[in-house]
Amino acid sequence: MGGMEDTDPPLKRVKYPLEEPKIFLEDSSRKSSIAYSLGDLMAKSILSQGDEEMLGSNGIIRKTEFVKIITKALYSLKYTKTGAILEDESGIPLHSLFVNEFMQQVVDGMWDDSLATLQKIDLIDENTFKLATFLIKEQKFLELLKIGNLDGALGTLRNELVPIHINISRVHELAACIVAPFSGLSLCLLSQDAEVAKSRSKLLEKLQKLLPAAVMVPDRRLEYLVEQALDVQCDACEFHNTSTSELSLYSNHHCGKNKIPNQTLQVLRAHSDEVWFLQFSHSGKYLASSSKDQSAIIWEVKEDGQMSLKHVLTGHRKPVSIVSWSPDDHQLLTCGLEEVVRRWDVTSGDCLHVYEKNGIGLVSCGWFANGQGIFSGMTDKSICLWDLDGKELECWKGQRTLKISDMAVTGDGKKIISICRQTAILLLDREANYERLIEEEEVITSFSLSKDNKFLLVSLINQEIHLWNLDGEIKILAKYKGHKRTRFIIRSCFGGLEQVFVASGSEDSQVYIWHRDSGELIMSLPGHSGAVNCVSWSPANLQMLASASDDRTIRIWGLENQPNLMRGKVGQNNGAAIHNHSNVRV
Repeated sequence: MGGMEDTDPPLKRVKYPLEEPKIFLEDSSRKSSIAYSLGDLMAKSILSQGDEEMLGSNGIIRKTEFVKIITKALYSLKYTKTGAILEDESGIPLHSLFVNEFMQQVVDGMWDDSLATLQKIDLIDENTFKLATFLIKEQKFLELLKIGNLDGALGTLRNELVPIHINISRVHELAACIVAPFSGLSLCLLSQDAEVAKSRSKLLEKLQKLLPAAVMVPDRRLEYLVEQALDVQCDACEFHNTSTSELSLYSNHHCGKNKIPNQTLQVLRAHSDEVWFLQFSHSGKYLASSSKDQSAIIWEVKEDGQMSLKHVLTGHRKPVSIVSWSPDDHQLLTCGLEEVVRRWDVTSGDCLHVYEKNGIGLVSCGWFANGQGIFSGMTDKSICLWDLDGKELECWKGQRTLKISDMAVTGDGKKIISICRQTAILLLDREANYERLIEEEEVITSFSLSKDNKFLLVSLINQEIHLWNLDGEIKILAKYKGHKRTRFIIRSCFGGLEQVFVASGSEDSQVYIWHRDSGELIMSLPGHSGAVNCVSWSPANLQMLASASDDRTIRIWGLENQPNLMRGKVGQNNGAAIHNHSNVRV
């Protein structure tokens, strides 16, 4: 390359008494069969801790809690009869008699009785009781107000809500409903359903969140515990690179290195000279490449994963050093080496505009976050912004960029990032008119901004790549080594699930992949016969990686057993030769 410069209906338990589901157990043989299979399973794992049975290999799961959570899940899934059977057979009710009575009283609007019952429930402290009282009295107030009983509502406010001495701001809001009964009514009842039953069910949901979990098991508790277990497994998975749809409860989750792109699935041969840059579109539907042959190419990713040539973009008089996708992927910018920037229509392949300045070459390009303008680094070391029609909007003079420079704009459009000196990167805040520097000890050759704008990959002349944190304190988080760089600009990128991997080209003709957080070199991918100048990881396909090389080819990397790509044969297809390479170095 060129040189470097829910919801669970609260009344399920009330509507279906324990006695009713017993009719399903009239067949004694079925009942004994169920009891045997359940008991046999539990007998293998039950330990004893005092008077309470404990489950699990480590004996840390309380049987009572375990059964209650399962029962709650059954009711949430609307398996009401099955839930009642479990309560009956286990002898472990989901709720105590007092809790069931309390819930029924709330549903029936028996406000004073519900509070009297609430006081009988264990584990309710004074503060929780006051908060619950406020919610119940508020519901009483709103219902009185809704039926037009202003005197009753006023009495509830003065004599029952105010004396609780909590949530004063809400008391004022409720008072306003009485002062302005028509406009205030819509304000107060904004979150209330038209039907009283539904509003009382919502009240029960609020009370459930307020009361201790031992009193009322939280909704979706089992789902939460299962999701938490899956999250822990994924966090512990060193090479995690699969979507959540591939997770299963049947076995513990583990991704091997084989979930990271490691096989050449296609070799694209359409450029007639060194390929310097490439980038997937935001949707992953397209790939754009640029070359020393003074052209750029748009490739389309078909539904079966096959790459096909869509457009060859010509018109530059110098090598095309970089490309940049518009936020909606409908347009593409190409920048000639110290020449001009061209804007292209992706659908038609037509050139829509040429951006240039007399006597000054353009060296980099990018888009406004809203897609309504572009920016570019100039050979005079300034940064200029244009609207789409080419009208110059802003220009920052001075040493804002270098002749060979990467540039980026954060997703909110507020900050422009560029290499301003050989060992420094400029963070330019457009709104606050504030500048900040990231300074390295070695010469910077390129950088890459993460999708969430929290990290910056900085490639250095000393064959290191540094990971900088941009979210909060600016500092180096990790360093990556192993790739080769002596003469050319070698670019790196983030990729994989949540961009947890780092990939880079190398002058030894290989692609290198590290774990972003640990800095561990995971693998190197041989296959190219010239320096690998640039890599890009598909944002849509976690197992697709592209690399551009001085050998004039682009390689598409994927998984060995990936079924949706043509493999194992060689043929011509719109400039794409498809090969099969099985060698990978780990």
